[in-house]
Parts: sequence; structure tokens; C-alpha cells
Amino acid sequence: MKTKTITRLGIFLCLGLVLSYVESLIPVVVAIPGFKIGLSNIVTMYVLYVYDSKKAFVIMALRVILSGFLFSGMSAILYGLVGGVFCIVVMSLLKKTNLFSVMAVSMTGAVFHNFGQLMAAFIVMNNAKIFMYFPVLVLTGIVTGLLIGYLSGFVIKRLENSSLFSSKDV
Repeated sequence: MKTKTITRLGIFLCLGLVLSYVESLIPVVVAIPGFKIGLSNIVTMYVLYVYDSKKAFVIMALRVILSGFLFSGMSAILYGLVGGVFCIVVMSLLKKTNLFSVMAVSMTGAVFHNFGQLMAAFIVMNNAKIFMYFPVLVLTGIVTGLLIGYLSGFVIKRLENSSLFSSKDV
């Protein structure tokens, strides 16, 4: 990997951490445990679309681990990584088909992220009743996924010809 690519990915990782921090400052208006908009996923979506799924996975994993240590704790790292793996795998597969919009990929990724977190909670708690929470998580995943997908699509289009963040010369 070229130095320019590593530098750019480092910038994206930092941007993702900043967005995670900013989001942690936003008061939760919705009374749904664990609810987050997922602003830092804009960075993950950008890297997925402009670079590739491997780089998006690395950015997601490093961001989850670092933001967990900095802002939220070990349980957030566990749930975030499991949800992130589900999310990246599904989004990568959907993107590869070229049949889905950025918004559809993001929305599906958000739902699978929530499902992955629910699976992690099931394993930790060993209680199947946790799945009663799934319909709420599907709904929040759809709403936040559409919002993040819209914002990601906007960012991807705006920066697609930018020499600063383009992957064309890497």
C-alpha cells in the first residue's frame, strides 16, 4: 500500500473518531437503549465505495476499538465489532452486485449491524428474550441507515473528483 493511501486512510480513521465523539455529545432524544445515529459510518461508507471492502473493514474495526477505549468502554467494543463485521460483510456483498443504491446498502448494513449486536448480546446474556427487541432495531436501522446512506451518497459524489481524497492515484 502506498504512503499516500495509508495517510488518507489515517485521515479517515481520525474523521471517524471525531464523528464518534461528536455523536457522543448529542443528547439521546429517543428512549431506545443503545440508539445511535451512526455518523461515523459515513466514513466507512466512503471508504467502501471509493477504496474497497478490506480497507472499509480495517477503518471500521480500528474506529470501533479506539472509540471504545476513548469514549464508551469494553462492552461497546464487543458489540460494535460484532455488529460491524455483520454490517461490512453484507454491505460489501450488496455493493459488489451493483444493483443497490448507496442508501439501500447503508440501510441494509445498519439493520445487519443491529442484528449483529443483538447476536452478541444473546451470546453474552444467554437469553433468547433479547430477540424481542429485534423489530425496534430493524426500524431504527432502516431510519438511521437511510439517513447515513443519503449523507454518504452526498459525500461520495462531492468528493469523487477531489484530488485530496480520490483513490484514483493510489
